[in-house]
Amino acid sequence: MRQVFFAYGLVCYLVFFGTFLYAAGFTGNLWVPKSIDSGETGSVLLALVVNTLLLGVFAVQHSVMARQEFKKMWTQWVPKELERSTYVLLASLALILLFASWRPIGGTVWDFSDSALGALFWLLFAIGWLTVLASTFMINHFELFGLNQVYVHLKGGSLPDLSFRTPYLYNYVRHPIYLGFLLAFWATPVMTGGHLLFALGTTGYILIGIFLEEKDLIAAYGVQYQEYKRKVSMLIPMRPKD
Repeated sequence: MRQVFFAYGLVCYLVFFGTFLYAAGFTGNLWVPKSIDSGETGSVLLALVVNTLLLGVFAVQHSVMARQEFKKMWTQWVPKELERSTYVLLASLALILLFASWRPIGGTVWDFSDSALGALFWLLFAIGWLTVLASTFMINHFELFGLNQVYVHLKGGSLPDLSFRTPYLYNYVRHPIYLGFLLAFWATPVMTGGHLLFALGTTGYILIGIFLEEKDLIAAYGVQYQEYKRKVSMLIPMRPKD
């Protein structure tokens, strides 16, 4: 059974990583068969409804399943070693649904593709995705995406209690992963109507997600997290306050 759990966790991780790579291509209109602006545009109203529903499916899944109350209920049926892997798998499937069903919306908000500003946007786009990936490794990438849990279970060990840490970028910004996503979603040389909807929707979700996540962190770490929140900026990197 331990081997089965590990195999399941590994498959979930590989699905996540493939989805992560596809997301970069999807938002950047790079290398993938279906991107945020590919395909023929149709009814703008229908596209708005479909795309908003797709963003909502991901937001609800991603937020609700991350709450401690849901986890307590969820782990009555799902082994705790597989809880994170299952969460990651369902989040990946919600994104795959979004990628497959997204409807492009025409119109150009800005187009800097033939200017130095366009090159700057590409640089910020790359920095954003690299920031996301690097930030996950700063806090334990494999635990965040469930692989460490099934590996420790495979070896017959037990996971230590989570401790509050603020490594590297986390000393200058509380949510570098979200910062990276915001850079990646907004830094585009060509902003279409569909891309703007995606950027606005994900930004709204990120802000709500931060609010909910920090409530959980304060409940878990109390004064320690409140002091961290006082000293360190939420999304704009800067020197911590004294």
